[in-house]
Amino acid sequence: MNIFDDLIKLARERKAKPIEGSYTSKLLNDKSLSKVKVLEEINELIEAVERDTNKIHEAADVFYHLIMYLEANNIKIEDVMTELNKRKK
Repeated sequence: MNIFDDLIKLARERKAKPIEGSYTSKLLNDKSLSKVKVLEEINELIEAVERDTNKIHEAADVFYHLIMYLEANNIKIEDVMTELNKRKK
C-alpha cells in the first residue's frame, strides 16, 4: 500500500520543513488541532457507516488525520506496525 508510505513521507517532510499555508504542516505543528480533527473525522466515519453514505471518503480522512496526529506526537508508524505484528496469533 504505497499511499501509506507516501503519506508518512509527506508528514515527515512537512514536519522537518513546514510549508506556509500547508494544511499538513498546520496539523503537524498544532497538536490541539490535530487531535480535534482525528476525533471529528472518526465521528464522521461512524455517522457515514450508520447512514451507509460516503464511507470510503470518511475512512480516507480518518487515515490521513491519524497519520498526521501520530507523526505530530512522535509516534512512529513503524512502531505501531511492529506492535500490531506482535499481536498476530
